[in-house]
Amino acid sequence: MDYLAYYIHRFDPIIFRITENFGPRWYGLAYLLGFVAGILFLRYLSRRSLCRIPESQVTDFIVYTAIFGVMIGGRVGYFLFYRFEELVSNPLVLLQVYKGGMASHGGILGIVAFTFYYARKHGYPWTHLGDSLVPIAPIGIGLGRLANFINGELVGRPTTVPWAVQFPEELNLGPEHGLPAETVQRVINEVDPLVPNESVRYVDQVIDAARHVPEVLPVLAQHLTPRHPSQLYQAALEGFLLAGILIFIRLKWRQLPHGMLTGIFFILYAIFRMIGETFREPDATRLLGFTRGQFYSAFMIAVGMAFLAYAWRSASTRAARS
Repeated sequence: MDYLAYYIHRFDPIIFRITENFGPRWYGLAYLLGFVAGILFLRYLSRRSLCRIPESQVTDFIVYTAIFGVMIGGRVGYFLFYRFEELVSNPLVLLQVYKGGMASHGGILGIVAFTFYYARKHGYPWTHLGDSLVPIAPIGIGLGRLANFINGELVGRPTTVPWAVQFPEELNLGPEHGLPAETVQRVINEVDPLVPNESVRYVDQVIDAARHVPEVLPVLAQHLTPRHPSQLYQAALEGFLLAGILIFIRLKWRQLPHGMLTGIFFILYAIFRMIGETFREPDATRLLGFTRGQFYSAFMIAVGMAFLAYAWRSASTRAARS
């Protein structure tokens, strides 16, 4: 059957449904698992005197970091970096979390700001907190990218590789990045008679039908563009590969100067993100020829270099004094 030449994305973003449109979502589970991983890792470090936060306070630290750093920072960053005009015209859009919208760059900056505040309040070296937190942060990023794939969002660029995926979400991309309006309407018209007990008039109805009505798949296969599963590339690179590298360094070289591992995180994350972005369909207008993700990542390299310079200078100063 030709329509199965490429996999047509049809995962349900809801794990199981309590009502027709309500139930736990994979995206929420990804966040939860990321926070649990952070708690377990910092407790491990604390028990071995590798983290100054007492084990009894680790859970509170991670919860506060999740709320004030990841969630608020990620939400605010999404609108500052990608939808600033909408934020200016309607600041209350920040509260419409049910519509989605998070930015990893914003979440990272949120974590930086919160850990700085937390370190000052409790008398911990800020760079030490950062070095303890950054090895596990990519786990949350990787899980979030897997959730992006399950949701069928942040799709990749067109390709003919054998593992390409056809994403129904392409119907929402608009003519600049997706399909012409007349093609989208043709898909809706062709899907309508195939869906029992419902009149299909909108793209979201087509996307939902792809998950539950197998007869819809041949129609979508004829019109959707095969695309890179870039969410999986990014999960592997800026998520699990980066986590593996940082955890190895953190446990192998335990006496690194404070701030060095944080600097390595910023630099490697930026490099891996820029690589992943080459396979991802831009979700906003470009800046100086770069996607928004690549553009903002360039600044992260500069931040990482600053952390490395600080760590190197601090280590040199201590060596000179001794």
